[in-house]
Amino acid sequence: MIENYFLIFIFIIASVLLSAIILFASYFLSNHQATDSEKLSAYECGFDPFEEARQKFDVRFYLVAILFLIFDLEISFLFPWALCLETFSFFALEAMFVFLFILTLGFIYEWKKGALEWELFFYLLINELF
Repeated sequence: MIENYFLIFIFIIASVLLSAIILFASYFLSNHQATDSEKLSAYECGFDPFEEARQKFDVRFYLVAILFLIFDLEISFLFPWALCLETFSFFALEAMFVFLFILTLGFIYEWKKGALEWELFFYLLINELF
């Protein structure tokens, strides 16, 4: 019984050793120069990452991330479904159309609420950053 798990144990040991080697090699081979202002500036999140973690920031960043995840998940469900379409029954076709209908209703709701008005969003984002 234990010999069945021996290969898994070897794999775990090898992955831990490889991870440690990569971590230490990247630390010793990296350039430890002083960072410039571009590296210390705010990236995509829109706030300075070296301040207190409990500061307030705009909820629209979460909105963009959630919208991306919702529609990204839709595509991730559509690809496998489309590949196996000929083996599915009529019920699977109906279920996917219900799924797409609900996502379309959510998309229309977001559109009506103005969540997809990118010009306004980026205008407000730029005004907040500068």
